[in-house]
Amino acid sequence: MRAQLARVDAVLVQALIAAALSFAHLHDIALAAGQDGWKAWAYPVSVDLLLVAAWRRLRSGEAKAAGWCWFVIALAASLGANVATAGLLDMNDVPAWLRILVAGWPAVAFLGGTLLAHTTPTTAAEDTEHTADPADQEDAPEHVPNLDPVEPPEPSPSPPAIEPPPERPAVAVPAALVEHARKVAAEHHTRTGTPIDTPTLRARLGVPAPMAEAIAAHL
Repeated sequence: MRAQLARVDAVLVQALIAAALSFAHLHDIALAAGQDGWKAWAYPVSVDLLLVAAWRRLRSGEAKAAGWCWFVIALAASLGANVATAGLLDMNDVPAWLRILVAGWPAVAFLGGTLLAHTTPTTAAEDTEHTADPADQEDAPEHVPNLDPVEPPEPSPSPPAIEPPPERPAVAVPAALVEHARKVAAEHHTRTGTPIDTPTLRARLGVPAPMAEAIAAHL
């Protein structure tokens, strides 16, 4: 436990030292580029906040392209200030292009922070919903209530001499299923201009052939 706390403390101290040095270098660059007073102190804060916002977007796993883009921009600004103050740049006579970059940085930071904070990535469910084929949805079978048909009672046997010809037993059709079939038939007639036939009705309702014939007789 003590070793873990010591390791955390060492990392925290190292992070604070690095942040302080980077903050001072950015302040010096802004001051040398003509941004005096409170403005010179605001530049390091702007760079660090954009760096943190980009890192949070990368950690969230959403819109990684935008996160990497603004993370590289903020890192280049911070790293460039650190390198420029290492004696490679005359702080008393900075070039014009550096003054232009420093003066234009607030607009760049504002744009990056706004995009990172207010851009809502599109979820996979929304992509699937928007890219679904309407024709496939139209041809998909309609949802049919799970209603089991009620079989009629078997007729009592009659004497062989007067036995009538065998007939197909009637299939009882629930009223809810007949009403649903009427809606399907009306939708088919509106879409195609022709009445719905028994095979098509059976396919749309997903019922057996005897049930489909019995339903068609009620339409």
